Amino acid sequence: MKTLFVLALAALLSTTGFSQEKMESDIDYAYQNAKKGIYWVLSNIPEKKSKIESDLIADNRLYAHVKLTKEVNGVKIVSTGHYQTNKVTISIYRSNDSLKENGYLKQTDEK
Repeated sequence: MKTLFVLALAALLSTTGFSQEKMESDIDYAYQNAKKGIYWVLSNIPEKKSKIESDLIADNRLYAHVKLTKEVNGVKIVSTGHYQTNKVTISIYRSNDSLKENGYLKQTDEK
């Protein structure tokens, strides 16, 4: 009887661990897609527009939804990564100085 109980408990714990690993993996994929959205929007900062919003779609799948808003002395970026039924949202703020330093904005001579 004890052996049957131990086997049943082991089977229950092993299936629970697998489902947690699957969920963790799905969240990691959504997080990676959100990061791809941030990298995309950083490399596509418009000079004249104060706001952009776009979806990153490939192979008929939505990978990320990104928003960029220009603020005073910087930008706000919100990227939502998608993977199956999971969504992860990352919001970052970058100053104009750090964007210029990292090469995302062109250096302008202000006199």
